[in-house]
Amino acid sequence: MNFSELFKLSGQLGAFSPNGKYLASCVQYRLVIRDVNTLQILQLYTCLDQVQWIEWSSDSQFILCAMYKRGLVQVWSLEQPDWHCKIDEGSAGLLASCWSPDGRHILNTTEFHLRITLWSLSAKSVSYIKYPKACQQGISFTKDGRHMALAERRDCKDYISIFVCNDWQLLRHFDSETQDLAGIEWSPNGCVLAVWDTCLEYKILLYSLDGRLLSTFCAYEWSLGIKSVTWSPSSQFLAIGSYDEKVRILNHVTWKPITELEHPSAIVNPKIVVYKEVEVCPNSGIDDRTFPPTLPCTTSLFSTQSKYEICHPPLSLRTIKPDSDRANPELGVGMLTFSSDNRYLATKNDNIPFSIWIWDAQKMKLFVVLEHVSAVRSFQWDPLQPRLAICTGNNKVYIWSPTGCVSVQVPMEGSFNVLSLSWHRNGNCLLLMSKEHLCLCYLEADGDEEKSPEL
Repeated sequence: MNFSELFKLSGQLGAFSPNGKYLASCVQYRLVIRDVNTLQILQLYTCLDQVQWIEWSSDSQFILCAMYKRGLVQVWSLEQPDWHCKIDEGSAGLLASCWSPDGRHILNTTEFHLRITLWSLSAKSVSYIKYPKACQQGISFTKDGRHMALAERRDCKDYISIFVCNDWQLLRHFDSETQDLAGIEWSPNGCVLAVWDTCLEYKILLYSLDGRLLSTFCAYEWSLGIKSVTWSPSSQFLAIGSYDEKVRILNHVTWKPITELEHPSAIVNPKIVVYKEVEVCPNSGIDDRTFPPTLPCTTSLFSTQSKYEICHPPLSLRTIKPDSDRANPELGVGMLTFSSDNRYLATKNDNIPFSIWIWDAQKMKLFVVLEHVSAVRSFQWDPLQPRLAICTGNNKVYIWSPTGCVSVQVPMEGSFNVLSLSWHRNGNCLLLMSKEHLCLCYLEADGDEEKSPEL
């Protein structure tokens, strides 16, 4: 792996453009646009206040900067640097801002979820959508950009409205059989809308594009329910992460569960490969586990490196005890995502936060477990091949592929703790972001990585 130099950053606001040509980053109130290949600054924009959110348009021609504290959105053009647009929500305030799939409309959610304001850059017009639901994931666009589903709350009931995005006409409006809707998400083929209820009630509903209820699934009652939901890229599977530390996979034919994937703290199956991160001091060549915990290798001279070691079951994974007296306890499967080829499913059980579980989605069996020294902060699949990038809030980046896994330290002076990461569209580099800096990590071919024994 090779790394670029460090660049300043604020609020972890960095993003590749959809066409892969540009890299946008924010430093306080400045928006910096760089060429991905040369990292030279192409444009430098000055916003009216500190930026809290950035997002590219789908065609990479525009980028919006949201300043929630001021209720402002500024839009900048890469093709016409002198052109800019300012949207002021005024006394209504601003909670969220996003692009429509066509890259010519902006949807602003006002404070208290009073309405969604739809701004058209092409027609220079504005329209309003009332009663948006205050939930974690209340807007979902189909992958082809033709339709938008919106969760609504009116008269103490949940509703779903489906709009046609080219003219924003209402296509369907129906009530949702939920007590307190928590999120919605379209399948990648745009045929089925998944709607799930509050974590206090385990219920997920599947609706067709015309509003028909296709199926309802409830795994259990009288306990905390659904925590995370994701579709497979083929739309054949719907994975549901729950507070009971299980993932349930529904199939697209009957919408019934085909398997339950458990996350026990003890791995006993001898066929499971467990990679455990081990820290070492490079100058001593001695495993740091031989030292007392009061003497870590923290100086720049003796910077701690790490590597993966293969451990053979049975073995126990490190766990934490969740605080059941607090809301949203660290319990259950809170993160899960399929690889781009539908072959693997990566999950994280929040009360075993140091480990990543990788499942073979074809056999529906556990394939590999990766255990780290620090709690996992983020992980993301390569968009083109089954390769998983992981960060744990330290100065390292971890890459897993079916051929093996590797831990690489970011060779920077001072502190650079990777808090989030994202792949470039062609999978040849990673954007690594810390609290105050970013850098690019350039990857070599898969065959150049450290390989594991035959799995």
